[in-house]
Amino acid sequence: MKLSVQMPKHERPRERLLRHGACALQDAELLAIALRTGLPGVHVTTLGNRLLQQFGGLRGLLGAAPEELMAVPGLGSAKACMLAALLELARRAVEEGLPQADSLNRPLQVKQYCKLALSHRRVEHCIALYLDNQLRLIATGELARGTLSQASVYPREVVREALRHHAAALIVAHNHPSGMAEPSAADQGFTRHLKQALALVDIKLVDHLIVAGDTVVSLAERGCL
Repeated sequence: MKLSVQMPKHERPRERLLRHGACALQDAELLAIALRTGLPGVHVTTLGNRLLQQFGGLRGLLGAAPEELMAVPGLGSAKACMLAALLELARRAVEEGLPQADSLNRPLQVKQYCKLALSHRRVEHCIALYLDNQLRLIATGELARGTLSQASVYPREVVREALRHHAAALIVAHNHPSGMAEPSAADQGFTRHLKQALALVDIKLVDHLIVAGDTVVSLAERGCL
């Protein structure tokens, strides 16, 4: 029977965090604190490193479905749910600041939120940020999720949701799982049609963002709006 692996107390991630702060810790050490326990014969930091390697880094790990995580021997539902909760907490923390800020004057904050919400997705997802007449966030919502190559979003459905939220403006964003952030002809065509449909009910399309990994492309900045 394998015994649990111990390390000197001063080298343990929790003690290092208390002495030096979270920024001083490596990804695997921060994961170790969240996971709390390792496996028989495997220290929790080693487990963290293995998970990062298996899922291709933090983005892949935090974006993995709970059933994928639970397929890892010894991980279990509690740890899988905890990892899923970490990503959602981070997303909500970024979202929390959006209602207080003029979204049009804080494009980096909006891009950060969309990157956090979409960059880890393995299939295309399209989301909307519904804004009031001062461009403050009212709500966010998922418009569609699709295959690896496309997500079907109909302008009339976006208009209906915008009216339901009493939005005066909105931002749409979707991801490219391929890693190529350049807008396609379909992306540009959808943007034009959506802008026209929203204009009929006096709602402004502020931007359409495309997320691919760490890159976020703004069609408004490209002059496509």
